[in-house]
Amino acid sequence: MYLGRIVELAETKELHAHPMHPYTRALLSAIPAFDPDINKARKRIILEGEIPNPLTPPKGCVFSTRCPYAKEICQQQIPELKELSSGHHVACHFAGEI
Repeated sequence: MYLGRIVELAETKELHAHPMHPYTRALLSAIPAFDPDINKARKRIILEGEIPNPLTPPKGCVFSTRCPYAKEICQQQIPELKELSSGHHVACHFAGEI
């Protein structure tokens, strides 16, 4: 969830193995591994951009102000939660392309 909206929904193993939403990818990249060598090899995704006010969320996709893939459509339309694979739902205009 991001600002009270579901951005990705899947079984735990599927979500960890194949995250499709940029926010999910960033969250999972922040989880430390028990093996220090794995931590060194991992690429941490640091989100940039403006953190929106939850009382006045942005129009369109609520993650658009921090998303590295955001385009004009993201600021205009709320993405639907679509099933992109069996049981794996994503609310992103570009999920499956990124």
